[in-house]
Amino acid sequence: MRETLGFLRRVAAMVRKEFIQLRRDRVTFATMISIPLLQLVLFGYAINTTPRNLPTAVLVHENNEVTRAILAAIRNTDFFAFTAEAASEQDAERMIRSGEVLFLVEIPAGFERALRRGETPQMLVAADATDPVASANALGALSGLVSTALTRARFVDAQGTAPFEIVQHRRYNPAGDSQLNIVPGLLGTILTMTMLIFTALSVTREVERGTMESLLSMPIHPVEIMLGKIIPYVLVGVMQAVLILAAGMVLFSVPLEGSLILLTGVTLIFITANLSIGYTFSTLAQNQLQAVQMTFMFFLPNILLSGFMFPFAGMPVWAQWIAEGLPLTHYLRMVRGILLKGATATDLTFDTGMLVVLMLVAMAIAVARFRQTLD
Repeated sequence: MRETLGFLRRVAAMVRKEFIQLRRDRVTFATMISIPLLQLVLFGYAINTTPRNLPTAVLVHENNEVTRAILAAIRNTDFFAFTAEAASEQDAERMIRSGEVLFLVEIPAGFERALRRGETPQMLVAADATDPVASANALGALSGLVSTALTRARFVDAQGTAPFEIVQHRRYNPAGDSQLNIVPGLLGTILTMTMLIFTALSVTREVERGTMESLLSMPIHPVEIMLGKIIPYVLVGVMQAVLILAAGMVLFSVPLEGSLILLTGVTLIFITANLSIGYTFSTLAQNQLQAVQMTFMFFLPNILLSGFMFPFAGMPVWAQWIAEGLPLTHYLRMVRGILLKGATATDLTFDTGMLVVLMLVAMAIAVARFRQTLD
């Protein structure tokens, strides 16, 4: 009996000690509480594997009762949201290549006349198939839903046969190979994870090893310290990118339709942005464990909201706004655009600008935080 009571007292003392230690380590406690809540909110509200209201451009060469009825029927399917009206085929091509829209609905000239003559005119629905999940559901439901809707407009007979043909054109990934979508995404994901961890540990490691005082006593500016810690990992990141891309091209036949120089440039900006954010975490954390926890907290929304695992267009607006503040979102659009679509620098202006802004903001916060550390 006495041994049992002693055992319980020792266990209770250890439990009390752990609670005290947990209370002192607020970052760990916050991580334990916030990560389950974050996952619950993101999976419950933001993730949608059957995206609707996907951005669609319209290119109509004639405006009449027939074309208006067809467009209304397509809109009523809820899969397509007409967000742009293309002035020409070149304009429509630019919209899809830049990622401004995911679909293009084109009705050719003479469509109504051919329809009334009893011919079978064709209507084109082109899809950006770089993300097969985002496009497959909409294209799969297109014919049946449009026919059902057009029956009410008397353009479809009782058997549900439409008097025109819907030609579906899956661009950039006609076979719907998931590898062509995943491999470029993995490039950004791996770079995000490794670059963040490398620099997140940089300052906290100096503190724990006791070398921070020597670093602070040196006649060197905080910006110079930051650049000195970041630049070596830029080279490591470039090596990782080369290895992943080479393996993707050899093993999975991932094409390079765009410019290699442009791909190298945006990859360097992306690597530097992640290193800057990781360096900021290292100035905020008090030890290496906290730095790793902050990295994981930042990495989780990058994975779930960037469009790597789930269609970006299927998320609610508030989740898309959060995703716009994540470097991986913009890099995924750029790397998929360059590799699969042959996107140019002009097509990627917005995402490149956003990535540069995020990088500069992270650098400014890191330098400001390091100044406070010096104080």
